[in-house]
Amino acid sequence: MAIEGGTSGKSGPEKTRTPGGRRARRVRMTGAERREQLLDIGRTVFAEKGFEATSVEEIASKAGVSKPVVYEHFGGKEGLYAVVVDREMRQLLDMVTSALTAGHPRELLEQAAFALLDYIERYTDGFRILVRDSPVAQSTGTFASLISDIATQVEDILGMEFKARGFDPKLAPLYAQALVGMVALTGQWWVDARHPKKSEVAAHLVNLAWHGLENLEPRPRLIGHRKI
Repeated sequence: MAIEGGTSGKSGPEKTRTPGGRRARRVRMTGAERREQLLDIGRTVFAEKGFEATSVEEIASKAGVSKPVVYEHFGGKEGLYAVVVDREMRQLLDMVTSALTAGHPRELLEQAAFALLDYIERYTDGFRILVRDSPVAQSTGTFASLISDIATQVEDILGMEFKARGFDPKLAPLYAQALVGMVALTGQWWVDARHPKKSEVAAHLVNLAWHGLENLEPRPRLIGHRKI
């Protein structure tokens, strides 16, 4: 017999029969506990199969409940997915923004690279969900929008550095997107490769980014035939 928890928040013992016919006591989950269980299961299945290949039936079966319980808590697969994605986005954004504490620009690059790689290492399932395509009906919560949010955190830092070095600070958003995007795409590769080790990946990312910024031309020019 499946033990289901609604949203009432009540809990208490429930009698079930063991294979030998004896009555055993099992504790019914509260609504909050059931919700967290469904989120954990959904997170794992979405990471493994993606949104389209995941079904409410599978999530309910793994939770030991019927489909209506999933609908009761989240309104369906889309609602469950949206909550999972929102949690992962907030987790990653918090890790990146809290990591940016250094005063020196190069160390800030190191901190940003480590923050993303730390997230990938610690929350691999969450990262796999974020980098997958979101369902068509969902207008927010995409990996691109998350990268844009993180880049916004970097814009002000780059803007101040550009101004101090005689570059146009209005170009800071462009460079912020380029730097954060470079780290994010490398992270997508590293989530499966896991080699070289995290500190080496961070060092190479910063090496490319920092020495590129160090030799930045105030007015870059194209050397090929195409000019427009």
